[in-house]
Amino acid sequence: MTEGDPLLLPAAAAEAAKSYLRVERSDEDGLIARLVAAAGELCEGFTRQALIVRAFEETMPASRAWQRLERTPVRAITSVGALDAAGAATPLAVGAYAIDIDANGDGWVRIEAPGRLRRVRVAYSAGLAADWDALPAALRQGILRLAAHFYAHRTAEPGRGSEDPPAAVSALWSPYRRLRLR
Repeated sequence: MTEGDPLLLPAAAAEAAKSYLRVERSDEDGLIARLVAAAGELCEGFTRQALIVRAFEETMPASRAWQRLERTPVRAITSVGALDAAGAATPLAVGAYAIDIDANGDGWVRIEAPGRLRRVRVAYSAGLAADWDALPAALRQGILRLAAHFYAHRTAEPGRGSEDPPAAVSALWSPYRRLRLR
């Protein structure tokens, strides 16, 4: 189970969307910010990558086998802790576990000698870029286009007109999509 900070795109992303939409008034700023946030979340789901670097925690079985962390690309693995029955984590000694971040940005964890230990909590940071401006242009453009699509169809009745997102969005995001075999 992975928990993490929500994706928070900065005001600059909403301003970029306003400019893209050619909206000059400010009465819909909140709506546009929410549409950009929804498009950003969909981008993360489609690419299977965290966009902006932020903190995550993941609970996994204590195992001698290497286990891959869910979120990518991993920037740093900051702690590994033993979980008790109540869910409280106690940090493990550095020699009690091994960690690795491979060239693809996948984070890996294994417990050297799990013994009676059943579960561990791993804290780490993951994300493609430090901020909105550092995201690849294709991802930013896809988010803006999808937010614009949501904006244009915000009052449409279901089944009326084109509701499908623009094909250009998936074309822009596809090169960044991570496929995973389990």
